[in-house]
Amino acid sequence: MTGFDVHDHRHELKQLRHSGATSLWENREEMACPVCDDVFSRLFVTRQAGTTFPENDGARFCLLRDDDAVYLFRH
Repeated sequence: MTGFDVHDHRHELKQLRHSGATSLWENREEMACPVCDDVFSRLFVTRQAGTTFPENDGARFCLLRDDDAVYLFRH
């Protein structure tokens, strides 16, 4: 598995939020998750060492760790 660069896929993603160290994206083009190959709905990116998430609503997600970020793909 190789790394994932949001900027390589900007035409497929819509940025919903950006706070400097974190960003939230919507998958507009049914792009496959680079972890499991299923289509994902949202992508959360953080460059922080730790992030707190609200209670999970039961949706499946995949994590991909890169050299400078952790990517969360929500299905």
